[in-house]
Amino acid sequence: MQQTQSENREINRPSSGGSGEGKPKPPRQPLSLTDLGLRVAGLAFVDGIAIWFALTLINNNNPIPAILILLVTAVINYIFLSNRLYPIRWLTPGLVLLLLMVIYPIGYNVYISLTNYSRGNALSREQVVTQLKEQTYQPANAITYSWTAYRSPDGQNYKVILVSADKSKAFIGDASGLKPTAIPATLPDTLDGYTRLTPFQAAAAGEALAKYNLKSGDLAIQFTSSTEAKEILSKYSYDAASGNLTDLETSTVYRPVRGTFTAPDGKTLTPGFVDVVGIENYTKAFTDPSITGPFIGVFIWTFIFAALTVFLTFWVGLLMALVLNDAQLPLRTMWRVILFIPYTIPGFITALIWAGLFSIGGPVGISSKSLFGEGFSWFADPNAAKTMLLFINLWLGYPYMMLICLGALQSIPTDMYEAATIDGASQFQKFWGLTLPLLLVSVGPLLIGSFAFNFNNFTIVQLVTAGGPANPTTTTPAGQTDILISYTYRLAFTSGDLAFAAAISLFIFAIIATITAFSFRFTKQLEEVLT
Repeated sequence: MQQTQSENREINRPSSGGSGEGKPKPPRQPLSLTDLGLRVAGLAFVDGIAIWFALTLINNNNPIPAILILLVTAVINYIFLSNRLYPIRWLTPGLVLLLLMVIYPIGYNVYISLTNYSRGNALSREQVVTQLKEQTYQPANAITYSWTAYRSPDGQNYKVILVSADKSKAFIGDASGLKPTAIPATLPDTLDGYTRLTPFQAAAAGEALAKYNLKSGDLAIQFTSSTEAKEILSKYSYDAASGNLTDLETSTVYRPVRGTFTAPDGKTLTPGFVDVVGIENYTKAFTDPSITGPFIGVFIWTFIFAALTVFLTFWVGLLMALVLNDAQLPLRTMWRVILFIPYTIPGFITALIWAGLFSIGGPVGISSKSLFGEGFSWFADPNAAKTMLLFINLWLGYPYMMLICLGALQSIPTDMYEAATIDGASQFQKFWGLTLPLLLVSVGPLLIGSFAFNFNNFTIVQLVTAGGPANPTTTTPAGQTDILISYTYRLAFTSGDLAFAAAISLFIFAIIATITAFSFRFTKQLEEVLT
């Protein structure tokens, strides 16, 4: 038995002769100087861009994306400099684009959906604190000064003389700060070689003077006009340990609450900052009464819109394909060209044309008044607006379905129909028993893809109805014809609630991913049944 197994192994072992199968692959030759130089030059260019981009992100307080970019760049360098990883380098551009264009946006979208990111909460806490600390106030005992500016001969530097209103103190200020000086009886025309400026010239130099750190003790000097300056104090101080912000003018302590500095009496400071709120944006779609109703309505209409669009375009396209597939149809080529014309015109142009036809002054709108009354409008009545959208989408979509159905019909063997005819099958039975099942093998995945496309068909909704008519029962920007993607767009750019919009977009992503998985499963099952 042992001898037999040994013999079998010898028989099954690849031969070292013949075509060369089974021979060990020869090791790759080391990199030549030319090849190495080209790689280093190309990588130096890529590394330079990556480092510049990373430094830009770091300067804008985004260290995590910067670190990821540097790590990916390091991996790319290793792949292209390693002779052992030669095959992987051809996949690297696609993998990098997948990371930058798909994985990173999805991850960032998930992060945004877990925060309170919105129009009023778009900055980091550090940025908000910096802005608030720049605010000032004038204390009750603040001194008012008259000031006169002097400019250096090269026009780059300035000096300023400040004299208090009661003539009790005076200062000379420049880029180094304030220095006490004797109260001048009259203002000189020159000061240490600097030429005196007129009030008009001083006003023009105000931006440069404002950059000087002019302080009298804890008090800063603020130029309020071309001749007057006042003592001011910083309005807020920040305690990094507790995270609290104190109003130095009123002694009110503002604590960070859900991304907003809030006083004990509920008063808040603007702007707010980005703060993590967990799954709140996901749950409020089903728990907040002002959102739940509109959201569910939009959600249901999105499914209906996509399903009816696919149903109508498929059956109309199939009907046209059956007619055009008839060899006895006269002028078949001409009819094919005519019926395919709507698909050759850009969709957004067709949508705008149909919107004009359905408008009050358009032919369809005028004809509708005689049928439904003067008060009827395709854009004001919710059901009419939805019907209009479905009709326009049918016009845009049936040529595509007609084309793919026509191709699928021509690929079905004619001998199957001959066998069915011999068996006594009627035209109706041949269609339902042969044509439709065989058609769905090739068309089925495209139908599911069409459903996914129309599930996110933002263009048709935005161009024709812009989501309208408005829903009077909600305060959120949810129109009667809005689908999820247009509702998300309005949440983000009308109400400014970007975090909730990100959560809704992830709902859409999950639905489309499920549809895609179903598409693969459905296609496989259909092929197994037919085989």
